[in-house]
Amino acid sequence: MTILVTGSTGAIGSQIVKRLAQEGANVRALARSPEKVQVPSGVSVVKGDMTDVASMRAVLGGIDTLFLLNAVVPDEVTQALITLSLARDAGIERIVYFSVLNADRFTNVPHFAGKYTVERMIEEFDLPATILRPCYFTQNDVWQKDALLGKGIYAMPVGGKGVSMVDTRDITDIAVSRLLQRENAATPLPRETIELVGPDALTGAGIADIWTEALGKPVNYGGDDLDAFEAQLASYSPGWVARDLRLMLDRFHSDGMAASAAAVERMTSLLGRPPRTYGAFAFNIASQWKNG
Repeated sequence: MTILVTGSTGAIGSQIVKRLAQEGANVRALARSPEKVQVPSGVSVVKGDMTDVASMRAVLGGIDTLFLLNAVVPDEVTQALITLSLARDAGIERIVYFSVLNADRFTNVPHFAGKYTVERMIEEFDLPATILRPCYFTQNDVWQKDALLGKGIYAMPVGGKGVSMVDTRDITDIAVSRLLQRENAATPLPRETIELVGPDALTGAGIADIWTEALGKPVNYGGDDLDAFEAQLASYSPGWVARDLRLMLDRFHSDGMAASAAAVERMTSLLGRPPRTYGAFAFNIASQWKNG
């Protein structure tokens, strides 16, 4: 029995590869440049590109379980749909797909709409899959270090409705457990969707307050100016990326991304403990920053 992990070099995929290896699973990590990838002992790195049909057909041969994670790129939908179609051809009946929370609602946000299209294929063809829908990652805010320590500003304009940010370690715990459950099942398991969320709906001002306490210095919220955010991001990223994230944040402002009580309860049940809080993350990272 073998698990193929796509997106294996990213923040989530690399954690999943490591954890699966620790659990003794037979893991293959997909990479475009295997010679540049470092993986745990026992993990095989296989060369493949999800837009290259021949390479993916070869990679999927002999695979029992697929973890499908696509980076946010212009051809994300093409990559995902081709890979799923080839997985069907290969008879793979154990799939975990990495989507996003509110994929079905935020239809004007390109990477949300793209992931929902993939979800619709999974549903239409009744593929035996777990669909994971994570909220905004807590660990994304590590990149706020300079603004937080320098000017004392929390600069991500998440708005005032509330976003139930989820810790990537909780994402990894549940993704790995679902992969192993499907891998070890005698027969393909029914399709399911799991919302991956944190326990608290956080506002920009509320997050600034958490950082004030964690850093022991005043931290203010930078505000909700999405024009400025988009312009700044576009100065060092492709314009389509800046626009995509601006549209996501605009939906945070209008709708929020708060978890339901049922989603938090299910997370607690699956983890065997409450989901990690943003505060615990902030205090831990603040301690690391203070200690160099």
